[in-house]
Amino acid sequence: MTSAAAAVASVRDVSKTFGARKALNGVSVEVGAGEMVALIGPSGSGKSTLLRSITGLQTIDSGKGTITVFGEVVQKNGRLTAATRGARQQLGMIFQQFNLVGRLTLFSNVMLGALGRLPGWKGFLGLWPADDKRKAMAALHRVGVSDYAAQRANTLSGGQQQRGAIARALLQGARAIVADEPVASLDPVSARKVMELLVELNKRDGLGVIVTLHQVDYAIRYCDRVIALKAGKVVYDGPATGLDTKQLIDIYGPEFEDAFWETKA
Repeated sequence: MTSAAAAVASVRDVSKTFGARKALNGVSVEVGAGEMVALIGPSGSGKSTLLRSITGLQTIDSGKGTITVFGEVVQKNGRLTAATRGARQQLGMIFQQFNLVGRLTLFSNVMLGALGRLPGWKGFLGLWPADDKRKAMAALHRVGVSDYAAQRANTLSGGQQQRGAIARALLQGARAIVADEPVASLDPVSARKVMELLVELNKRDGLGVIVTLHQVDYAIRYCDRVIALKAGKVVYDGPATGLDTKQLIDIYGPEFEDAFWETKA
């Protein structure tokens, strides 16, 4: 087990309740720096709640649960701590719906990744440092969409927008990528390109990656480790190669096998 200081995220005995439903029920997991981890499970299993709790977008239940990001406690006793803002700066957040400002150019959207290290008024007026502009174009080139830098985000395909969102995380200087269903809205070709890009950032740049996925075959193909949740509890945590059909049927139910092979076909 990695130390808390080295970990992208360390989650200890965390629960989250929505009404009568336990979205998370005493979950404890740790993701080390440089790992590429998939969170899988049926709808409502708690995987997105876990990811949102790590980023501080969702508060956890009060009690003994804690969440640490890069050695800083960001949630404790059901409250965010003062360290949360700094931790978010180290986490590049990628969402299913891209979270780009549609009326802004792709370049301007990427530049928003620099806001955390600039006075707010400079960002509001678009007074970006020349070095950040250069880095933004380099990031767009890195993810393969620099030719679209001047286009409004809402005129681009889903795959182009998602790669722009990844470029924004690179400009931000994130030490890890946390991605919530980043390929759910994409066609299969675009989805593979985005997953391959996340793998490259993990393997070549050493960025930790935590990604929630509905596509089990993507989790097995692209991620080294899989954490599976069911009804708010961790039911598998180990190498992707260790998952077999019986375990997946236990996680998803008896309909899984037919659905999985239909997807593969």
